[in-house]
Parts: sequence; structure tokens; C-alpha cells
Amino acid sequence: MRTILITGPGGSGRTTVAAATALEAARRGIRTLVLSADRTDTLGAVLGTPTGGTPSEAAPGLTAWRPDATEGFRADLLAFQDRAATALDMLGAARLEGEELTPLPGAEEFALLRALRDAATADTYDLLVVDLPPTPQALALLALPEQLRRYLRRLLPAERQAARALRPVLGRLAGVPMPADWLYETAARWDLELAAVQMAVEDPATTVRLVAEPGPAGSDAVRTATTGLALRGLRTDALIANRVLPDASPDTWLAALGAQQRKALDEWRDEWGQTYDVREIPHLGRDPRGAEDLAALPVPAPGDAPGPVEWPVADRLADDGVLVWHIPLPGAIREELDLVRRGDELVVTAGQFRRIVDLPSALRRCTVDGASLRDGELRVRFAPDPDLWPRGR
Repeated sequence: MRTILITGPGGSGRTTVAAATALEAARRGIRTLVLSADRTDTLGAVLGTPTGGTPSEAAPGLTAWRPDATEGFRADLLAFQDRAATALDMLGAARLEGEELTPLPGAEEFALLRALRDAATADTYDLLVVDLPPTPQALALLALPEQLRRYLRRLLPAERQAARALRPVLGRLAGVPMPADWLYETAARWDLELAAVQMAVEDPATTVRLVAEPGPAGSDAVRTATTGLALRGLRTDALIANRVLPDASPDTWLAALGAQQRKALDEWRDEWGQTYDVREIPHLGRDPRGAEDLAALPVPAPGDAPGPVEWPVADRLADDGVLVWHIPLPGAIREELDLVRRGDELVVTAGQFRRIVDLPSALRRCTVDGASLRDGELRVRFAPDPDLWPRGR
């Protein structure tokens, strides 16, 4: 299934573009689902039909869904209480009732991830359009499955589950209770669910569309978002300049604003035109509402997903005695880059974004020899460790 993730700075019209994209796909005969995590029904207001916790038809061939974070949070917490009943009773804890539970901050994002997983693993739709939060929150959300799986592997290593029969004995010897089977079973279930979400996000048919208003603030937001998305290995297929004013206006104030937009658009095409499809969405003079207004917005058709993002390792052993790991980071600033080798992992920091990535197998037997940033690409040099490198290589 093709998935299009739509994000951008706050107030850029992300939800409108998501709704217009989904509606355009449905008109082309593509079975489409549009998802949103907004607590308020912004998506329904744009589509002209209410959306909620149950998927509903918003137009022929188009289903809209705004997952109910409250119900999901309540069900998960009550299930956890039942699982941990013995431990809670020993502590004298008072049970929580379903009626008194309200979702914590971030519950909407978790509900969106779960809905994304369910939609991606079903055969009901051909296209999934996801209205993500503003870019910083969206990137944190998309990074969550990978991060949580890493935490689970560190805290509850799967290989230690093989010693289940020994845990009662070890508990008596150590004098402390050992983790119960349900804890490992819960961790395994979470890992499977997180893996399904991670696969949907990292699927080659998943792409991101950035939405921003052309201007100085929009340009800064696009540059930052581009670096963050590249660090996550996500493919961006379109940069959508939203609410573009007409070329000429008799109004002096509007003419000046339009000139500023045109300057930004020229810069976007120069900087990103070779990488992304830069599209203009004209300002309608009003907030788009309903199918007729959305049809007037020339959003790009879904199309085919571009090729996957690659982080290749170049063999320069014969010429320079090193292997070079090429990591594309468009928009990155040299002074804001930081690298830390930690065992078989590399911690990469680019501005406000950080990611811990596993080293390719060949590089695990090497030491870091240096790094450079050229033409939007981070190149990390690795020299073979004589104690670990195969003899004769």
C-alpha cells in the first residue's frame, strides 16, 4: 500500500493539503484512507463532513478516520492493571476505574501510530494519507517505534527469555523477585506492534510531503525539516508551497507579500528543485471548506514512490585505506553536526535531531577515522581495526 505522510510547520495548511490529496486520489479511483490525530475535528471541517473514532465515508472512495485516543488509552491501562494485579495488590494500590481515566499528553500520537499500523496491514485501501502534527512533533512521532524497540531490547533482552525455567531458582538465590513471564510476553507483544509501525514508516512506498508557506520563516522550517527527515531515512517526494498569492496586485501590501513569496519560491526551486517536486497551491482568498474548494487546489497526484534512501558504504581501502559511509543530510550545517561511536552504533546529531543507527557489519570491525560534510552529504571514514579485520584484506 502506498502511504503519504504530510507535515510542515504549524499553521501551514497541512490538514487542508492532506484532505485535498486524499480527495484527488479517490477521484482517480484509488481506495483512500485519510488519517488525522487532531483532538479537534479540523479534518472534518475541511472535508465538510464530521470525522471521529470510527472510519466513515467522506466521499466516494474516500474514508476518513480520526482515532479515539481516549478509548485506546483506557483499554490499554485497564489491561495493564489486570496483568499487574498481583504486584499492585502487594503494594496496596487502589485500582483505577475506566470512568476516571483520561488520556495523557501524547495519547493522540500513539492512537495515530496504532491506526497507521492497522491500516497498513489491511487490504482495504490502496492509499493511506496521514495528516501528521507539525514537523518537530511529527519527526519525534515517526522516530518513536525505532526508539522504543531499542529501549525494550536493552531493558528486556529477548535472549534472556530462554532462562525462564531458571528464574524461580535465581530469584531465591538473589533474594529478589525475578521478572514474571507476563512482563516478557508484554514486551514481545509491544515489540511486534512497534515493528509493524516501523515497517509501515520505512516501507519504500512511504513518502513525505512538506507543506509550507513561501517566505523567510517557511524557508527556515523547510531546511530544518529536510535535514530531520533525511536523518530518519524518510523519502520526501514533494515540497508544497501553500497559499501562494497572485503575481500582481493593485494593493501595495499584498504586492510586497507576493514579491516575498516569489523570492522564496525561486530559492526553493534552486535549492530543492533537483530533489523534490516543488508545487504551488494558490490562495483561494478564503479557508477551503468542502469538496468543491478542495478540488480547486492543484495538489500533486499520488504517483509512484521515488527510490529508497540509501546510505552506501564505499570501499576506498585500496586507494586511501578506509571505508566511507555516505549519509545524505541535505540542509545540515557543519557546526551543528556531532558524531559519537558507541559500540556497534553511531549516534548522529544534526541540529535539534538525533538518531542512533546500527553500523553496517563491515564497519563494526573498524575505528572512526574522521568525517566531513560536502554537498549535503555526511561522509564518515572508517579505518580497519587490525585486531578485528580479517587477515589478508
